[in-house]
Amino acid sequence: MALPRRHFLRNMGIMASGFLLSKLPASGIGGFQSAPHNIPVSKNLDPRWVRSLYQRGKATTYTKSRDELKYIGMPVGGIGCGTLYLGGDGRLWLWDIFNENQEGVDPRQIPWPDALHEGAKVRSRDGANYIAPTVASSKFILDQGFSVEVLVNGVATVKQLRAEDWKEVTFEATYPVATVTYADPSFPVAVEMKAYSPFIPLDADNSGLPATVFSFSVRNVSGAALEVKILGWLENGVRKFTDSGDFRRNEIVRNSVSSGNGYLQQKEWDTAITAIHSSYTVPSADRDAGTMCFAVLDAAAVAVNDFRHASSTVAYSHETATRAQLTGALHVYRNIAPKASATTTFIIAWHFKNAGTLEKLVTDATSGNYYAATFKDALSVAEYIAKHFNYLSSKTLAWHRTWYDSTLPWWFMERTFVNISCLATTTAHRFATGRFWAWEGVGACEGTCTHVWQYAQAMGRIFPSIEKDLRERVDLGVGFVPETGMIWFRAENAKHPAIDGQAGTVLRFYREHTMSADSSFLKRNWASIKKAITFIFNQDKNGDGMEDTPLENTLDAVWDGEIAWIVGLCIAAVRAGEVMALEMNDAAFAALCAKYVALGRGNMESRLFNGKYFIHRPDAVLGRQKLGSYNTSHIDQVYGQAWAHQVGLGRVLDKSQTISALKALWKYNFTPDVGPYIKTHKGGRPYALAGEGGMIMNTNPANEPKPYGESVTWQLGYFHECMSGFEHQVAAHMMAEGMIQEALVLTRAVHDRYHAAKRNPFNEIECSDHYARAMASYGTFITACGFEYHGPSGFISFAPRISASDFKAPFTAAEGWGTYSQKSSAVSLASELSVGYGHLDLQRIALAVGFAVRKVSVTLDGKAVAAAFSQKDGKIDIVFSERLRVEGVLGVKVS
Repeated sequence: MALPRRHFLRNMGIMASGFLLSKLPASGIGGFQSAPHNIPVSKNLDPRWVRSLYQRGKATTYTKSRDELKYIGMPVGGIGCGTLYLGGDGRLWLWDIFNENQEGVDPRQIPWPDALHEGAKVRSRDGANYIAPTVASSKFILDQGFSVEVLVNGVATVKQLRAEDWKEVTFEATYPVATVTYADPSFPVAVEMKAYSPFIPLDADNSGLPATVFSFSVRNVSGAALEVKILGWLENGVRKFTDSGDFRRNEIVRNSVSSGNGYLQQKEWDTAITAIHSSYTVPSADRDAGTMCFAVLDAAAVAVNDFRHASSTVAYSHETATRAQLTGALHVYRNIAPKASATTTFIIAWHFKNAGTLEKLVTDATSGNYYAATFKDALSVAEYIAKHFNYLSSKTLAWHRTWYDSTLPWWFMERTFVNISCLATTTAHRFATGRFWAWEGVGACEGTCTHVWQYAQAMGRIFPSIEKDLRERVDLGVGFVPETGMIWFRAENAKHPAIDGQAGTVLRFYREHTMSADSSFLKRNWASIKKAITFIFNQDKNGDGMEDTPLENTLDAVWDGEIAWIVGLCIAAVRAGEVMALEMNDAAFAALCAKYVALGRGNMESRLFNGKYFIHRPDAVLGRQKLGSYNTSHIDQVYGQAWAHQVGLGRVLDKSQTISALKALWKYNFTPDVGPYIKTHKGGRPYALAGEGGMIMNTNPANEPKPYGESVTWQLGYFHECMSGFEHQVAAHMMAEGMIQEALVLTRAVHDRYHAAKRNPFNEIECSDHYARAMASYGTFITACGFEYHGPSGFISFAPRISASDFKAPFTAAEGWGTYSQKSSAVSLASELSVGYGHLDLQRIALAVGFAVRKVSVTLDGKAVAAAFSQKDGKIDIVFSERLRVEGVLGVKVS
């Protein structure tokens, strides 16, 4: 999951005052292995608060007046382009675009938050940024900002767009577009800023631009016409951290040269630009110095290449400026009538070809960053955006509207989507070879770790092309052992398997197949996928369908015995193999898979279910000598069934037992206040603090004296933590099984832990910032919609879990995205599939209905479509007479 033992012991926070883990008694971490189970059975939730979880509500808005802006850091760069935060008041901070892989935490140790750890320090990898989040003002680094200037009674009045200059500043936290507003009763204009990097689902390249767009709407709230000056400035940050004394250079450029394409006429552009291109006068001998660009979509803008130092004559009359410290500025004038508004758009772009220290970890990094294979420099990035601005901005804003224009609660839509922003941080990288490569979290644990990334459901649905390439280039490429079918769980960075990562990756092969337009992905990879599944077969030593070979798992341990969550995950993976084999007409292999699934399921249900929940059965010879979860309540115990729901595989475990296990997790692991638990169970990292709710990873309901084995090791600390990626996985599963309230409460607990009054709402932390496992949150959205999709067969299905009588939510498919909506009653259902981008090829659609269906009518853009239907298990399955290409609206009426 996180750190190899040698790194964990060096970095684990509790290493002072006798708490060094290697010196702890064998009876348990800090002697607390046998601490009593103290999770309250009654959660005592306020019924009014619970009801509010279902309400549509409004977008989460953080304000200056409530002191909620200082920790906010929304990633506003493209995917795989480094980290750049937009602060709560609209200023940029944490400029990790220079290939440094910075974590947001300040370089200091943070005191442990409770008396039981007195004298201990928490380090960055162990939750320091959770306990003491970095304040934006400490990480501004570059001289950058915007201001508005207005003549009031003949006197020029200037307000910078920062919290201290305005009576009220608000931040609307709706990734991928943030809206920041500035208002002051004493000032005649109000400002709204929308900030984003182009973000278009299914279009990974245009969502991977190293740039941030700022669109300002300035409204004249006075009764008189005003001339407003809108000014922006940006320091030349090239070689900011490696300055050897050479000078930086700013050059003014006006709407003319497109790098590599010669001279462009203005008519070929969506809009003209004025830009300041920042570079370094003497390139570095060992790597490119890089470039930055500050542009405004206005050919008449005034450009100032030396804003802080030069006189107005020099600054305005020369096309270049050179100085060790150099800040360029752009400003535009707008005449605004009373109660009217004017708009202006700026762009900040960057271009740093080389991948820095990653070149020591992965050969592909030597090719440079992905965007550098397309763009010559930062100026060409800005020009590309200007040339295609209408497409890039309209599609980004269309997705933003599509995602949030839902009947599902605003807060729910925010939390289930926000974690995909980790792709726009230095957690994730794309190299010029085309390869995607990632840490588990920023700078922590290299190699796109399979046992972490297989929890992440978001990227496979929003950018499936990246996941497909990762499967082929890495999992069946550099990280594959064809002789055995083993997938190295960190590719070349750790050449051995993790059994949960292996099984999860097989399930991802199936997901990527379903998110394809045809079967070509499966066909060209089937031979290797079979080997990967065969590897799972071969880890069942006694042939009972339950994996029992000691292999590493996501809790950084090698456990003996038959472990429910690993057994179930392997069963789900082999079930996916059976379905893929049937699609490939490989009857013999399908039969092998079916035999394994039936045997494993039967034995898991009869041998690993203790009447309440699924357990870990110890090795018959070794017993409980080593660390394990044994007869405790483990958060991932039915994870295999959770995965099956994500990809429409149906049941792989008994429904009643599965629901019993989920109810046990709610009863024994979830607490509205983790304080009492973490006070008596030491060793875990503080990802939830006293007064905050969460689901503990592993608890001991039976109060056994040695529940985790005879000789526990440092990994026991994980059991006492709340890690949001695991919590999201359970919430998604609860939603799928009809435990709607529990799913919402658990998701809201995570959402509230990351409220901006306490820490950065865009950074779910687990062993470093922007942890990839948190992208499991998207899975809860999937199950809330009851969404299933199989692109090659042209199948889509919806079974809304919340507000089914009046439901609306977005969907993504292989080649298009849009909105599904329905209105239903006890005797009828009317639904629409509206495609807003690309197209959707359909042969079948299945919808949840609760009545006997007599009639079905289907229309495509208002024209009748022939269809047949059948009804079974609460769903109606509608089959069209021919495969349809939906580019507009498909309507279905059922009665």
